[in-house]
Amino acid sequence: MTGPQTVISRANFDALLFDLDGVVTRTAAVHAAAWKRLFDEYLEARANRTGESFRPFDSESDYRRYVDGKPRYDGVQSFLASRGITLPYGTPGDDPQQETICGLGNKKNAYFRDHVQQQGVEVFPSSVTLIQKAKEQGFKVAVVSSSRNCAAVLEAAGLQDFFDARVDGVEIARLRLNGKPAPDMFLEAARRLGVEPGRAVVFEDAVSGVQAGRNGGFGLVVGVARAGQAEALRQNGAAVVVSDLQEIDLAAAGPERSPPHLASALDHVEEITRRMEGGRLAVFLDYDGTLTPIVDRPERAVMAEEMRATVGRLAELCTVAVVSGRDRADVTRFVGLDSVVYAGSHGFDIAGPGGLQLQHQDAAQFEPALRQAEEELRRRLSGIDGAIVEGKRYAVAVHYRLVGESDVLQVREAVDAVASHHPELRQTGGKKIYELRPALDWDKGRAVLWLLRALDLDAPDVLSVFIGDDLTDEDAFMALYDRGIGILVAAEPRPTRARYVLRDPGQVRIFLERLIDALERSAG
Repeated sequence: MTGPQTVISRANFDALLFDLDGVVTRTAAVHAAAWKRLFDEYLEARANRTGESFRPFDSESDYRRYVDGKPRYDGVQSFLASRGITLPYGTPGDDPQQETICGLGNKKNAYFRDHVQQQGVEVFPSSVTLIQKAKEQGFKVAVVSSSRNCAAVLEAAGLQDFFDARVDGVEIARLRLNGKPAPDMFLEAARRLGVEPGRAVVFEDAVSGVQAGRNGGFGLVVGVARAGQAEALRQNGAAVVVSDLQEIDLAAAGPERSPPHLASALDHVEEITRRMEGGRLAVFLDYDGTLTPIVDRPERAVMAEEMRATVGRLAELCTVAVVSGRDRADVTRFVGLDSVVYAGSHGFDIAGPGGLQLQHQDAAQFEPALRQAEEELRRRLSGIDGAIVEGKRYAVAVHYRLVGESDVLQVREAVDAVASHHPELRQTGGKKIYELRPALDWDKGRAVLWLLRALDLDAPDVLSVFIGDDLTDEDAFMALYDRGIGILVAAEPRPTRARYVLRDPGQVRIFLERLIDALERSAG
């Protein structure tokens, strides 16, 4: 190891959420040993009683697949189901000798606590160092563990005062949260820290944990592969995989700034247009909030004729693409210009002049899950005034702009619950909107880069400009950060990777007119 390979910037994120076992403390092996002792004893006694063959619990494959990262009773039930064994659930107060799900879970807990009391708890020094540095740099930190022993383990390790919030197995039961791979625990931790999921980083070593981070729409999910599970973590939602947290570094500053510190694109048109002299221009535009004002209902976001005329004139002089979270058919109908490229569903569905066509090759397989999720959301939200469920081909959106403040939490809980039932979908958000999308590594930034290649614009002489207002546009700002210009549309401060700012769609139209003037001068 030559040094940290992944840098997490305080400008991009506000909080770090850590799983406990296997990420901060060396207790994963203790848990695995306790599970093996429990199940081997039970399976052997059952085999002797029933004449079934005895097949012991595998501390590697069975542990990772059925119990790692899950609440204790869920782990018991999951493993026994894999062996075709059904037991009464029982109650959390069951004696460890009772042959129930809870009884076996309580026996496993006794084995684990005995080990902790007799031998103490080891920590990963690099993890403790990272947490200390995070607190020094202003990050909020939380521990998120399915274990009911979380508090005892933290105390045994001397870490009880390290975290700003703790969501553990005790809180799962008290708040009736769904366990991992549902995102409930991480979302509750983010709520307690007062941060948006998109501004928080999840650190997990279990497949169920990275699935939970992905399902919750967190800004970054880091998989910690200490036991050779790197590929499984990647496949299930980890955007970054490390073998130890010494590979992570923290930065107090990064490429994000807030609008008061961004220059107005209108005041720097000459500076921007100078960058395209002697070359070509490609302009990418979000729709809602950029070409039209944000409205209460999505069907009312009709583009003004003046804006349509401006975009049409610009499309005659350079490549123009509208990249929207809306369905491609909808945004095509709203804009109504044949000369424009349309990328709908955050870039999953692209079409344009000259037969240009792209649909993400894996997206279609998610349509049944999206339709099921849409139906579930309509049913759950039918009694909440103002809640709008918008079914799209490659997404389901829930708009809550018209929902009363007292009902917003109920909307979020409904979306969380549906997301937990569909781990193949990931939950994201935007301005007064929750959204479920295919859990694929695809976003507006990747769509823009694909378009540049498809249109032969991936070249040094091309200046790419992306103008957008939504959190989903940040992926495009980042994709173009070192090769183009991002322009945020915002009247109020917001951390962003954009380089310039415009106040509203009215200023967007003026800026586009200035680009047209510059292009016409260079052509003349």
